Amino acid sequence: MKHFRIKFQMLSLCLLLFAASAFGQDKRPNIVVILCDDLGYSDVGFNGSKDILTPALDQLARNGTIVTSGYVAHPFCGPSRAAMMTGRYPHEYGAQFNLPPNSETIGKGIPLEETFISKVLQESGYYTGIVGKWHLGANSEFHPNQRGFNDFYGFLGGGHNYHPEQYEARYAAEKQKGTKVIWDYLTPLEHNGVDVHPKEYLTDALSNYASRFVKEAAKKDKPFFLYLAYNAPHVPLEAKEEDLKLFSSIADKNRRTYAAMVYAVDRGVKDLVATLKETGEFENTLIVFLSDNGGNLEHGATNFPLQEGKGSTHEGGYRVPMFFHWPGKVPQGQLFDYPVSAIDFYPTFAKLAGASMPSGKKIDGKDVWEGLLANQNPHANDMIYVLRHWEGYTDVGARKDDWKVLKSGDKWQLFNITLDRSEVYDVGHLYPEKLREMVKEAENWSQGHAEPQWFMPLELGEIWKSKNMGSFNGTFQIK
Repeated sequence: MKHFRIKFQMLSLCLLLFAASAFGQDKRPNIVVILCDDLGYSDVGFNGSKDILTPALDQLARNGTIVTSGYVAHPFCGPSRAAMMTGRYPHEYGAQFNLPPNSETIGKGIPLEETFISKVLQESGYYTGIVGKWHLGANSEFHPNQRGFNDFYGFLGGGHNYHPEQYEARYAAEKQKGTKVIWDYLTPLEHNGVDVHPKEYLTDALSNYASRFVKEAAKKDKPFFLYLAYNAPHVPLEAKEEDLKLFSSIADKNRRTYAAMVYAVDRGVKDLVATLKETGEFENTLIVFLSDNGGNLEHGATNFPLQEGKGSTHEGGYRVPMFFHWPGKVPQGQLFDYPVSAIDFYPTFAKLAGASMPSGKKIDGKDVWEGLLANQNPHANDMIYVLRHWEGYTDVGARKDDWKVLKSGDKWQLFNITLDRSEVYDVGHLYPEKLREMVKEAENWSQGHAEPQWFMPLELGEIWKSKNMGSFNGTFQIK
């Protein structure tokens, strides 16, 4: 009997140790956000591109859910990224303009009162990393390592040149001349505050480091969050010769170079997926892909069938290619036609991570996860906004379900955006009450906007004051 009790106790101890070990493993999903810069809506195969090859992205998209109405919160990169990191429209905390080049000279960045999603995930036990472009503040207090990222490899400004043998030579020449503020497109990349000097083409250097991050993260007993923020295909249009050769049939030089830059991103995504599989992390990783705003039509992009592009409140300015991929979790081969905004990532990721929201944190986005899985509208009866200030006037767009009101210039228009995503048929005269109702709702939203903390271009600050643009000066009057 005594021996039986001893054996039973030993068995019980083994079972307890096994259970502790099993429950000790953190099975929350890894989260990878892959963000392109100025990528056009129709410049990936899964959204209909015929001349740009994106096989790796297309395979992920086919095996996941393609969001056909994916939006960002602003048609320019800095405010768009700020919205994704904060879960709020950037207009509400004074970040409605891009930070200017070499923003360390003005000492500004996204307010420290805004807790980033990276910080929320980090504090919930995630190992966090950003690779690539930051553009949310270049001074030390705004540095990625201070905003919830354990690891940062990339650059702090709004863009960068691509060929290191060229940009490093130009940087050295400027230093030799004694230039005090050197254009940040030429500065060395950094790793956690220390200058690094990769020899590869910029997109390849970022892709390579992203794979390195995954390998290191996979060794840790915790899930990881990777924000892979490519600079491509943002200007300057610079590509590798071997990539350019693949697109020699494209006559237009800008389009050809742009295509080669997008292909380089796709090549990097292929390597990243291979690394996720190699490390055994692929099956438990949510991958979200998108662009930070619409394609730049002046530099090789297309946004078919959407009107206009980067900077516009038309669909082409802020409706972007987007997909979600997670094997066995995200529906495979699904087209999701309901709206999803990048401001939704904050509450969605926090929920998936089982993370607690910061006390008093304001959120404009919604947790869209259940809607995405069930193919149901997570934004039923919600308004999704875009607002862009020009030199002296303001353009606005607001979507609710099938309807969109648009001010681009001096006239408000109404579209059934589900049937008419090209914004061709203004039906405001047929539904005047719907037009007035949605414009009023957009006006009410604008009342919560803060004064801009900076301007880009800088001279816009004087125009803002002289024309009292903060009062919107008739923006919401229907003529």
